[in-house]
Amino acid sequence: MINYFLSLTPITQSLCAGIFTFLITTFGAALVLFFKKINKTFLDGMLAISAGIMLASSFLSLLNPAIELSNSWLSISLSFITGGIVILICDYLLNLLCHKKSSVSKLKTSLMLFISITLHNIPEGLVIGVAFASLANTNLIGAISLTLGIAIQNFPEGSAISFPLRRDGISRLKAFIFGSLSAIVEPIFACLGAVLVLRIQSILPIIMSLTAGAMIFVTVMELIPESQTNKRKGLMTLFLLLGFTIMMILEIAL
Repeated sequence: MINYFLSLTPITQSLCAGIFTFLITTFGAALVLFFKKINKTFLDGMLAISAGIMLASSFLSLLNPAIELSNSWLSISLSFITGGIVILICDYLLNLLCHKKSSVSKLKTSLMLFISITLHNIPEGLVIGVAFASLANTNLIGAISLTLGIAIQNFPEGSAISFPLRRDGISRLKAFIFGSLSAIVEPIFACLGAVLVLRIQSILPIIMSLTAGAMIFVTVMELIPESQTNKRKGLMTLFLLLGFTIMMILEIAL
């Protein structure tokens, strides 16, 4: 099975990875079919572990290889910062779109949550494609680990959509469908990211460093603060360190 996956083209590998993260979102959304509530500490712990994995992956699998491939510290630095600025602009535009959220119905609020998470999944799909297209021949484990970090994060995201929709009167089945569909963009944009890197090899270090900046920005702005809303902040921090350690071990050992 592993040998077969290794024999696939980077675009096909990206598609498989995108489908995997989509399925994990689906599993998270499916909890609404079986439970009325879900343990917040469990979800926050998964977010913290994901944050640790993504922080480590951003440096070990993306930024560090980009530095080794490029002779220009300026282009790497500017690309890294630009990645964060792009996410900041996207977040600002999304806030403008949702600025009247407090005045709309609960159902519309849940639908805006669906839109926001779906938009958030687009750069994640691009990250997967960039990782597999750029690391397939040098550090495939890094690309797989980065995908794992995104997948772990997607599990609570699926629940974060399906449970509020169910609370607002949507049937369990429809709430599940909406929750799972929020990640359908990931395999699509994973393929797009892989094609972009393979077609324009010369900008590979720039794309990798830009992606690293975007991932770190999302992790610090969203994942860590969300996990720290849990009363057991110390435990959440340990989960983050656990995620970072898992990624670090994979990089060193494999």
